[in-house]
Amino acid sequence: MWEIITTFIIYGLFMLAIGVWTYFRTDSISDYILGGRKLSPWVAGPSAQASDFSGWLLLGLPGAVYVAGLSGMWLGISQIFGAYLNWQFIAKRLRLYTEKSGDSLTVPEFFENRFRDRTHSIRIISALFSLIFYMIYVASGIVAGAKLFTALFDMSYTTGLLLGFAVVFVYTLLGGFLAASITDMVQGFMMFAALIIAPTWIIFHNLGGLGGLWEALSGINPDLLYVTRAVEYNFGDGVFWASAGSASLITIIGFMAWGLGFPGQQHIIARFMGIRSAKDVPKARMIAIILVGFCLWGAIFAALAGIAYFDQPLADPEKVFLLMIPKLFNPWVAGFLLSAVLAAIMSTMSSQLVVASSALAEDFYKPFFHKKASPRELMWIGRIATVIIAGIALWIAFTGSKSVLGIVAYAWAGFGAVFSPAIIFSVWGKKTTWIGILCGMIAGGGTVILWEAYPSISAFFHVPGLYSLIPGFFFSCFVIWIVSMITPKHPEVEAEYEEALGLKSAR
Repeated sequence: MWEIITTFIIYGLFMLAIGVWTYFRTDSISDYILGGRKLSPWVAGPSAQASDFSGWLLLGLPGAVYVAGLSGMWLGISQIFGAYLNWQFIAKRLRLYTEKSGDSLTVPEFFENRFRDRTHSIRIISALFSLIFYMIYVASGIVAGAKLFTALFDMSYTTGLLLGFAVVFVYTLLGGFLAASITDMVQGFMMFAALIIAPTWIIFHNLGGLGGLWEALSGINPDLLYVTRAVEYNFGDGVFWASAGSASLITIIGFMAWGLGFPGQQHIIARFMGIRSAKDVPKARMIAIILVGFCLWGAIFAALAGIAYFDQPLADPEKVFLLMIPKLFNPWVAGFLLSAVLAAIMSTMSSQLVVASSALAEDFYKPFFHKKASPRELMWIGRIATVIIAGIALWIAFTGSKSVLGIVAYAWAGFGAVFSPAIIFSVWGKKTTWIGILCGMIAGGGTVILWEAYPSISAFFHVPGLYSLIPGFFFSCFVIWIVSMITPKHPEVEAEYEEALGLKSAR
């Protein structure tokens, strides 16, 4: 066990060293928030996907597949398609437009500049929703860290929460976006390696190859091998992979709908804004999609291998990857593979803390408290905001749900409903108005909050259990479209739209 502890310490010190190094290269709020728009494709691509791969990749997704078998892979499929479409249709346009429209540093600032919103209404509402849902999202990472440390070491859940949170908080506080992006690049490749090595070794060394895996799963329940069949798993009631008929269409649609949320995840699209040139987008996209594809399939196969490997069903399916590794690998190798789990958690938390703190610094403090604040002052306000937001997220982690995937699903739906339609209409809708965007944000965010708070709403519409992102996203799109049709247009906004997106390259 000491080998694993040593590996974790070395990994943590390396991440902190990056934070210290970037601290001395962070002189302004632009550096802190977007790294001075200097990200290469090899940093932007992996870091964008690593910032997405929070604890849900190595805890939440394997847990879902462990419980459901191959029918749980719909979530992974939606992530691959969602990531590709985001890079293909949003990345280049957003990179060009955020620089053209007042050199915007944050998504709320981009909306304000894009639509000439002199009332600051869009900026306030978008920053408010950002803070709400990011505090929830960061809390999911803290819970994932606690599960990692309690699964490996003899420590309490509270100690695990604090320990997993500490390293992320320090290096994010020091280096901001640049630290988060560079460490995300490193962590992205660590996750890639872990999710190739671990399932491959387990399946071919311990289970006799894919044929052995399929035979073992079929022996437990053949329905585990079908993407359209459902099984029931309830540890408390002693029910393990019992056949439950055809997979629910609402469940499959809900998993696939996760792809709709990608354009609204600010910690991901911040990499689009920070990449050094729009010319670099195709290369970054290729790197990102290769990474995401292998990582997602690796997580799925690791979970399937876990079903076959363990003699006794697990009380907490989200720990399947964590519990297999120490049993199957040399402690030093296990330490590296489990550091990748910590990497998945840390990469997203750091990115989310930067984006959330920028919302307070750039979108609240600067426009409403000190319009002439210097870049260095704003940078320090961002760091103070990081402390505040992190503290609230830690409190949510202590008092809220212990399901990583459940917490992420709520935050993902919130961002997807509030920001995905707004981003899509902003970079693809010439006739979109600022009032349309504002109303759409409120409609989408309000729908998700109410849908999650009152399950009777989905029952009323005869779609019990429908993922809240679906009604939130489409209602927001409908509101943006209708309100933009009936509200006055701004000739300068339309002219800038054509000019910005007609450029062949960015600076």
